[in-house]
Amino acid sequence: MADKHTSIHIGASPGGAHPQALELSRANRHGLIAGATGTGKTVTLQRLVEGFSAAGVACFVADVKGDLSGMAMPGSPTARTHAIFQARATEIAMAQWTYRDVPVQFWDLFGEQGHPVRTTVSEMGPLLLARLLNLNDVQEGVLTIAFHVADQDDLLLLDLDDLQAMLAECANCADELTVTFGNVSKQSVGAIQRALLQLRTQGGEQLFGEPALELTDFIRHDDTGRGVVNILAADKLMTSPKLYSTFLLWLLSELFEQLPEVGDLDKPKLCFFFDEAHLLFDDAPKALVDKVEQVVRLIRSKGVGIYFITQNPIDIPDTVAGQLNNRIQHKLNAFTPRDQAAVRAAAETFRANPGVDVATAITELKVGEALVSLLQPDGAPSPVQRTLIAPPQSRVGPVTPVERGVLIETDAIGDKYDEAIDRESAEELLKAKSAEAKAAALEAKAAAADEKASAAQAKADALATKAAERERLAAQRAGDRQARQAAQAARTAERAAASDPWNRAVRGAARGATNSAGSALAREVTKAAFGKSGGIAGGLVGGLVRGVLGGLFRGR
Repeated sequence: MADKHTSIHIGASPGGAHPQALELSRANRHGLIAGATGTGKTVTLQRLVEGFSAAGVACFVADVKGDLSGMAMPGSPTARTHAIFQARATEIAMAQWTYRDVPVQFWDLFGEQGHPVRTTVSEMGPLLLARLLNLNDVQEGVLTIAFHVADQDDLLLLDLDDLQAMLAECANCADELTVTFGNVSKQSVGAIQRALLQLRTQGGEQLFGEPALELTDFIRHDDTGRGVVNILAADKLMTSPKLYSTFLLWLLSELFEQLPEVGDLDKPKLCFFFDEAHLLFDDAPKALVDKVEQVVRLIRSKGVGIYFITQNPIDIPDTVAGQLNNRIQHKLNAFTPRDQAAVRAAAETFRANPGVDVATAITELKVGEALVSLLQPDGAPSPVQRTLIAPPQSRVGPVTPVERGVLIETDAIGDKYDEAIDRESAEELLKAKSAEAKAAALEAKAAAADEKASAAQAKADALATKAAERERLAAQRAGDRQARQAAQAARTAERAAASDPWNRAVRGAARGATNSAGSALAREVTKAAFGKSGGIAGGLVGGLVRGVLGGLFRGR
């Protein structure tokens, strides 16, 4: 069973002398596999991964060239490499060497050659995202402010749509944010948005979203206790080196943050292999290098071993290289001054062995041969030894598309990550907020228009009332003027009539006739009422009748 393993056989000198084995209890002290192209680094990596898996240790490895996928299948006696491997096994006295497969899970950021691998923008964080987008310090500061504001407002940043919406919101509130957090210029926001657009054109948007990767799915075992090997298809990913390196750094950081402290175990829980490791550090800012150094130094206590695979050992910063205790150095060329410096640097990192001239041997190593120095059970590095690397047991070379498809469909992950999920997050909430603001603005505008219309109507009504009042007053003044004119005309006519002699004579005669007619009528009435003589009463009544009748006739 896998639990019986205490070490991984790496290789030996001819005849099986000086066997080299990696102690599992020291495997979390990290390691380095270096060498020029074509010297056997990939086969050495494959041999290590096979050993870890057989010991029950899960592994993660990026398949840069596509040939590591063959670990899912056993090697074949009909393969062209069979004779070479058989001869190597015989040369180093490996009596138990047989072909055997390795349990694998395939992953792919683009979801084409394996299960999709996703994380959220929030989990990536502003530091790694700024490196991915190649932002300067000012732009990174603005990006950090966007993350902070999103946290304050409980806005989930899951994918690039969410981040772009959040940046647009920051641009709209730039004046307010500048007062609180420092300068937030629309120019910096625009530069970040352009960088995000470039990332989309490289397929980077595939990395962000849900369901996000659960790291526990990386640490699995098959039914026989062997550790599952997680193989990331990186051949297409390598066309975007920043995306490749940033993803691996994020994955390493997540392992560091999520895994609990376990101290020193009998064997690691997970071993992590960084192929083309120089890409992690090319043009990396100091803050990022410091982050990698911190993770490499401290993740040992989480039960994780990290192994860097690179062509030149000087590609690894000294602060990181100083943490790599298990070293396998394949042939290096010494054609240029830089190559010669690398040879000297590599030779100085090994524990000296009087029987090995390291500086000379590095340039003379054959394919599949390496200088090896591994930690011993007591923690001391072994003296450097020239070693023939043991042949792998699994297939060297890629699986076929059909084989890959079957392996993906039948692994333990199933379709857990195959379908993307788009739940409510920053983009939707900010769109709703914007829609509400627009609706409120339209409502306010409509209310203002109604108020303006009401004011205009009120003004028109007031003007109409005022005009009607003016017309009424004008008509009243005209009537009063006509009345005054008529009265004036009457008075004028009366004065004219009063001044005419003939009119006075006529009025006098009329008054005389009236008085006479009134007297005669009065007498007749008195006689009829009181008799011929009438007496005193008749006289009084007669006088009254004459007065009344006289008045009537005068009025006429």
